[in-house]
Amino acid sequence: MKKFMTILTALSLVTVLLGVAMTAQAKSKAPKSLLRSPGVWGAFSLKEGKGKACYMAGQPSDSKPGGVKRGPIWVLITHRPYKKIKGEVGVYVGYPFKPGSNVTINVDGKTFKLYTVDDTAWVENPKTEAKLVKAMRAGKKMVIRGTSKRGTKTTDRYSLKGFTRAHKAINRACKVK
Repeated sequence: MKKFMTILTALSLVTVLLGVAMTAQAKSKAPKSLLRSPGVWGAFSLKEGKGKACYMAGQPSDSKPGGVKRGPIWVLITHRPYKKIKGEVGVYVGYPFKPGSNVTINVDGKTFKLYTVDDTAWVENPKTEAKLVKAMRAGKKMVIRGTSKRGTKTTDRYSLKGFTRAHKAINRACKVK
């Protein structure tokens, strides 16, 4: 079920970020952009089950090695206040990770370790997650490294320009402090 939700979330993001035209009926169920000009980091909200979810998404400015077949690559920060989820960091790399491997995120020299599940990486401890988000708000550059189940080592580089603006937007929309 989690993999299905991951795919569904990625498809929703691709639809929004690429500006695909939708019917009026579909728009009422689609994520709503919270920023007029999203830039590198977009911010969105949507109705989800019994509540509202707010998330921000960014894609890498550079991915290595080149020529490696990968699906969509995203970093998401999500609030689901109705489930008491605040600032959940999800990394989607576009390939299945090597089982039992970890992902590292380096934000301007501060390193964080995430555990992997299929094609995603997650922060285990909410306190560490809050420290990561704080570093991202203050940072300029972020580098994410992981290893595919075939052994390919990847490096994705992100600009953090606009991260704080998008984070403030999702905080306001979901009334998170």
